[in-house]
Amino acid sequence: MCGIAGFLRTGTLPDREQHHLWAERMGQAIAHRGPDANGVHIDQDVALVHQRLSILDLSSAGNQPMASSCGRYIIVFNGEIYNFRSLREGLEQDGFSFKTQTDTEVLLALYARHGESCLRQLNGMFAFAIWDAKTKSLFIGRDRLGKKPLYYTDTDGQFFFGSEIKALFATPVVRPALRPDAIKDFFVYQYIPDPKTIYANVHKLPPGHCMEVCEGRISVRKYWDLSFRPVEGRTVSDIKAGLYDVIDEAVRLRMISDVPLGAFLSGGIDSSAVVGLMAGRSSQPVTTCTIGFDDEKFDEIKYADLVARQFKTDHHVFTVKETVADNLVGISRFFDEPFADPSFVPTFFVSQLARTQVTVALAGDGGDENFAGYSKYRTDAIENRIRSLFPPALRHSLFPGLSRLAGHIPGPLGKKASSLLGTVALDPDLGFFTSNCFFNPRVWKRVVSPEFAALTDDYDPADITRHHYQEAPAEDHLSRILYTDIKTYLPGDILVKVDRMSMANSLETRAPLLDYRVVEYAAGIPSALKLKGNCKKHVLKECFSDLLDEDILYRKKMGFSVPLAQWLRSEIRAIAEPLLTGPDSGLSRYFRMEQVRALWQAHLSGDNRFTQELWSMVVFALWYQHYKDFVR
Repeated sequence: MCGIAGFLRTGTLPDREQHHLWAERMGQAIAHRGPDANGVHIDQDVALVHQRLSILDLSSAGNQPMASSCGRYIIVFNGEIYNFRSLREGLEQDGFSFKTQTDTEVLLALYARHGESCLRQLNGMFAFAIWDAKTKSLFIGRDRLGKKPLYYTDTDGQFFFGSEIKALFATPVVRPALRPDAIKDFFVYQYIPDPKTIYANVHKLPPGHCMEVCEGRISVRKYWDLSFRPVEGRTVSDIKAGLYDVIDEAVRLRMISDVPLGAFLSGGIDSSAVVGLMAGRSSQPVTTCTIGFDDEKFDEIKYADLVARQFKTDHHVFTVKETVADNLVGISRFFDEPFADPSFVPTFFVSQLARTQVTVALAGDGGDENFAGYSKYRTDAIENRIRSLFPPALRHSLFPGLSRLAGHIPGPLGKKASSLLGTVALDPDLGFFTSNCFFNPRVWKRVVSPEFAALTDDYDPADITRHHYQEAPAEDHLSRILYTDIKTYLPGDILVKVDRMSMANSLETRAPLLDYRVVEYAAGIPSALKLKGNCKKHVLKECFSDLLDEDILYRKKMGFSVPLAQWLRSEIRAIAEPLLTGPDSGLSRYFRMEQVRALWQAHLSGDNRFTQELWSMVVFALWYQHYKDFVR
């Protein structure tokens, strides 16, 4: 696991000495991603930067940038190629010889042999850049699911890239304006979906895409997509057996390491299955790490303890208490654009805990998106069944009025009925978006400033969800929303959170359930086996019924949640209050501050209706304080 960065040198850029200083500063900006070694390659055409976290072949022979044996290609690479040993064997049969034991050298040779098509042979998490000295072109690839990040900008004809945006800001050239539609995206989604960033002309390379930069032209291409069309001719027993085998193999590949290795353990089915499979393959107790809270509603320690005892792991626990206020400001700095999933806080602490024991940790990420594990999928299924009972014209004309009437019923019943009727009135794609919108539209209209509203009124963030839902290679509604989440929520929220918080602690995380073969296998399983009645992840639970106890398989899902309302009123109030009530936090550029202050006072008095909206404004203001000097 590493950090990469670089830029193309043009006639308009300063001299070599100045360029070398830029490259060093870009590396320093992302040094937390790879503290073990650093390197810079610079010639008349390109500067390439690498920060190394040593995982395989710990000798200096594995340092980067790395040149091919012929000298034509130079690579900087962030990630792991899990099938590099089998790829190496094939290349050796083709006459290639290797000087190191690294996957980097294998990747470089594979690109020299196959070019862009090498991407389809890679099983791993990666973002890499390869300079071709012969064609004077830069090739960049990103893994299928988006586990490793890649940002780039073409500023006045000058191309820069990096693992994190802060690497781009380490040069004096990249000083973008803010992007209004992306700001609106953030408050709706709590993150900014690719390929946008919050900065104009700074972009994410989307997952499953590659790009080539040559003679001032940038070409971005998709090399992978996911089909949800069920595979025919398999019995349920066949599906379960095949699923177990493909996950077990994914775990095996991710246990290859030359440094200490462990796992995150929440006590949920995903991480518990990973730990169970690891224990079956390890001659030593698996090192496991768990985060807990004082509030029992959010504390999973007891479930993690059950699994740790079952598999006799070397178990470590950390309870998040007063450390939240002490660390929130510093932790938020690792996100170069606003990010409001509050579980980034426990993710930081579990990564910090794990790093005291290991350098690599396996995690259960991906299980919910692959097998319909979130409660929202069950809620959406109910809504869609009701929706299917009525002709669209009737739903569109009758239900909005019924929703307004239900809104006058006092208490939580009226609120739930109003929300349900309002959502059912919509088409399935828009209904899914509306049910999962994190900033209540009525609250938005109340607090947004007239100026920002006028600037963004003609932009609808729902178009992102609609696009993926309608483009999904799928035949049923559940498959379409799973595809949508895999294209948006997974890479934009879950994987950003895990990457930034683990890398902040120089920890590599690996996700067996996001092995592309597991993802493709899961996509071919009929939806009825994923969400069966009220049972989420049905097929996954059946798959691991012999490995895990029923107390783990069928316990109520908690997710990686935090006591956010309590935090705002107590632990982090001293941080939140000045940001929400002061004049210089950045919020006044977009919101009517008197209305924001009114929401805050309502929250302090015990009204939890605006918790998520207030939290998103707090983290937006924190981001703005950190990065306002880098924008114009």
